[in-house]
Amino acid sequence: MKKYNIEKSEEEWKKVLTPEEYRILREKGTEAPHTGRFNLHFEDGTYKCAACGEKLFESDSKFESGCGWPSFDEAIEGKIEYVQDRTFGMIRTEILCSNCGSHLGHVFDDGPTETGQRYCVNSASINFEK
Repeated sequence: MKKYNIEKSEEEWKKVLTPEEYRILREKGTEAPHTGRFNLHFEDGTYKCAACGEKLFESDSKFESGCGWPSFDEAIEGKIEYVQDRTFGMIRTEILCSNCGSHLGHVFDDGPTETGQRYCVNSASINFEK
């Protein structure tokens, strides 16, 4: 199993995360589409991992994809770990915080910008700093 800079037991994670954050970040859950606080959020700043505070995405990479989750066309270099996800009969690329291993969402190759990427992220897995 991979070692991360920040490692906690599941009991320790449960003490520092809300039940919804824990379900998404640690149990690889997904919030309902169009419900997350950052879906239609477009202020200038930085989006950080809700579990460990690592900077993940800059606001200038965020766009409205219509998919119901916050979408970014690129991540801050070196901050995301990419893992093949074969759940639910699909082959997708899961994205994890490279600092603590928490689940953020998935990345797809259907983005509308020059990167061609759409990082589809759960609002509960990130926080925002102006």
